[in-house]
Amino acid sequence: MRSSRHRSLLAAALCAAALVASAAPAVQAAPAPAASAAPDIPLGNVKAHLTQLQSIATANGGNRAHGRAGYRASVDYVKAKLDGAGYTTTLQQFTSGGATGYNLIADWPGGDPNRVLMAGSHLDSVTSGAGINDNGSGSAAVLETALAVSRAGLAPDKHLRFAWWGAEELGLVGSKYYVANLAAAERAKLAGYLNFDMIGSPNPGYFVYDDDPVIEQTFKDYYAGLSIPTEIETEGDGRSDHAPFKNAGVPVGGLFSGADYKKTAAQAQKWGGTVGQAFDRCYHSSCDTTANIDDTALDRNSDAIAHAVWTLSAGGTTPPAGSVFGNTADVVIPDNGGAVTSSVSVTGRTGNAPAALKVAVDIKHTFRGDLVVDLLAPDGSAYRLKNSSGSDSADDVIATYTVNASAESANGTWKLQVRDVAARDTGYIDSWQLTF
Repeated sequence: MRSSRHRSLLAAALCAAALVASAAPAVQAAPAPAASAAPDIPLGNVKAHLTQLQSIATANGGNRAHGRAGYRASVDYVKAKLDGAGYTTTLQQFTSGGATGYNLIADWPGGDPNRVLMAGSHLDSVTSGAGINDNGSGSAAVLETALAVSRAGLAPDKHLRFAWWGAEELGLVGSKYYVANLAAAERAKLAGYLNFDMIGSPNPGYFVYDDDPVIEQTFKDYYAGLSIPTEIETEGDGRSDHAPFKNAGVPVGGLFSGADYKKTAAQAQKWGGTVGQAFDRCYHSSCDTTANIDDTALDRNSDAIAHAVWTLSAGGTTPPAGSVFGNTADVVIPDNGGAVTSSVSVTGRTGNAPAALKVAVDIKHTFRGDLVVDLLAPDGSAYRLKNSSGSDSADDVIATYTVNASAESANGTWKLQVRDVAARDTGYIDSWQLTF
């Protein structure tokens, strides 16, 4: 990055419920979203690319900076991988500081040429080090995502384009050059640009760009599914290669794990790590080597990149009104015990949930008055569906509730939470579903 500064049932019935719970799929959605799920990006593959970038730097004066042999060797390494995977690659030359620089552009065949989704990262380092976190991490993850597209034979609705920028450390030179030299008609075809600069910081945070709301929510939904809280990215705002695209009116978004800002106590409580220490103590220093990477952050962020590429490149995949997302796996409710939950993952929608969200519940229980039932939104907000009542001695809770969930993002993990607040009766969640 450029400098600057989530009464008992019969024993047999409960046994059967437990067996079903272990055998049934955790989540079923009907209809299934048209977009295929993104694959897991192998951490080992991403780290192998970082090892190669480190070797290139070591063999070329310790860096991969603009105008230096290490940068051109880095470009050649990435280009060879893409050429072998079936991409059409282009080297775009520019001049900065009297030296020739290069942007590497890779187009995946197919997709709507009038709706282009780009993902990119800067490939250059500063002159003082190998730049493995800044920004080998983003470059390697974008490369491995592009290779995963090839391995999957992905046929997205949008056209996919990947980019590795030169001379970012000198003032976003390469990305500015690309945007400035893109004809207005071509810029209008860009449906979005995703930027990844420093995603493996050793004392990591999980920061999401807050520029385009759809892109932002795509990343937030992914991390909500992992129960990892995120924060809005502010440290690098305007200091990386998304800026020229944003200035040209292109929707942008991205991820960041932190540079030389120091981690607060609140952030350490959320994410772990060391309070009062920089997210990356080796930022722009010679110690930014392969030892300067947090594997967990790199792995999570790499998978998040693939999720975004797969999700955002799929056009026309929003399920129609009336689509049902449900879970049929049984969950035993402990007698007079703690709350249990059953989860439903909602994907492929845009915007917020409806003001009349239908929540259909089927809970088997011999004294339903014992039960408190809530719907939990992806952000953890609770919507009470049913209170307990000592006078309600009927069996089972089989009902459809209507919830005004218009303040909640539609996509994400929704949960049905059930608690038995009195002794002697037991049961289980049989199934439940959301109808949008």
